[in-house]
Amino acid sequence: MVNGRGKLSAVMVRQAPAGKYGDGGGLWLFKGSKDAGSWVLRLAVHGRLRHMGLGSIADVGLKEAREAADKWRAAVRAGHDPIKERERIKREAARNLHMLKDVADDFFEGYKARLKGDGTAGRWFSPLTLHVLPKLGKVPVASLDQVDIRDTLRPLRDTKPETMRKALNRLNLVVRHAAALGLDVDTQVVDKAKALIGTGNSKADKIPAMAWQEVPAFYASLSDGSVTHLALRLLILTGVRSAPLRFSREDQIASDVWTIPAAAMKGRKDQTEDFRVPLSTEALSVIEQAHRLARGGFLFPSARQGVVSDMTLSMFMRRAGLDARPHGFRSSLRVWLAECTDAPHEVAETVLQHVAGSKVTRAYRRTDFIEQRRALMERWADHVTGKSGTVVKLVAGQRP
Repeated sequence: MVNGRGKLSAVMVRQAPAGKYGDGGGLWLFKGSKDAGSWVLRLAVHGRLRHMGLGSIADVGLKEAREAADKWRAAVRAGHDPIKERERIKREAARNLHMLKDVADDFFEGYKARLKGDGTAGRWFSPLTLHVLPKLGKVPVASLDQVDIRDTLRPLRDTKPETMRKALNRLNLVVRHAAALGLDVDTQVVDKAKALIGTGNSKADKIPAMAWQEVPAFYASLSDGSVTHLALRLLILTGVRSAPLRFSREDQIASDVWTIPAAAMKGRKDQTEDFRVPLSTEALSVIEQAHRLARGGFLFPSARQGVVSDMTLSMFMRRAGLDARPHGFRSSLRVWLAECTDAPHEVAETVLQHVAGSKVTRAYRRTDFIEQRRALMERWADHVTGKSGTVVKLVAGQRP
């Protein structure tokens, strides 16, 4: 016994009948029966008597109870309320046990407002949901380390380097979000993982594209008038991206111009300019056929609900035994423009809705080159339908 403490023994704790027993220094054992009891620490905190439970005798032995009592007495001497201090420690521990998936979901909920379509159309979050969260989602974010990340993402290094890059980028944003929440995370963990992953041997993924010389034969095969065939035909003829094409509406077509709303264009959510697509005679014919299949105002509806999916178009080409994918027709068109026309660079880039020129140049340029693009798209349609193999000569500002 030291300073009036240590009055109890382990045998007494086990065998004592119901009653109240003091160990000294404010540590008490309350037994409701011979086999059940709990520990209570009495302390004077800022002039007020506090009773602090330390657990049952089934979970906390005499030695542990004494150690806990010493810890909380020291807290009182340091000027703390031990009960409030224990609650603070619990909250801190709970906060640091947030799972990565929970933090990632919380981050995306706030971040998606700045993305087009709230990030769903472009599957912005999918690099995490497909490649990170299935393995690391249940790891407390405070325990996440660079080795975990390396082991999870390095398999993508040589096969899907761009997907790996996106996953690391998204994960870094999530980690920084965790730090902003006050969680105890290593904000450099993703950079460390990148160093461990190293540089792969493969080049960045490129979407397989069909050579422009082969496009006419494929176009001719799209002849059954179905939604899939018509959608692919218009995709080829216009050079637009898949999403605006799939979500195209009848009311976006006026005469021989298709106006794609700014909100449907790839880029920042604050993009404010619509994009006009000049429609060739062949493209207008395809649209006329699509009108007969339209539903709910959409030119290319799916068989069940909504619009035809990107996967439907891709799978059609895959089942046809082709390596090329729908998005690759933009590359086919761009190479044709470079090899078979004299279209100025800024005109050719505008055909594909690319931003060309410096910010200053764009600020002074008040044209979308629609007349020049109209001529090019008519000639492209001639090539696609096998009507012409001639080289287009285009002088800036003139329509051939």
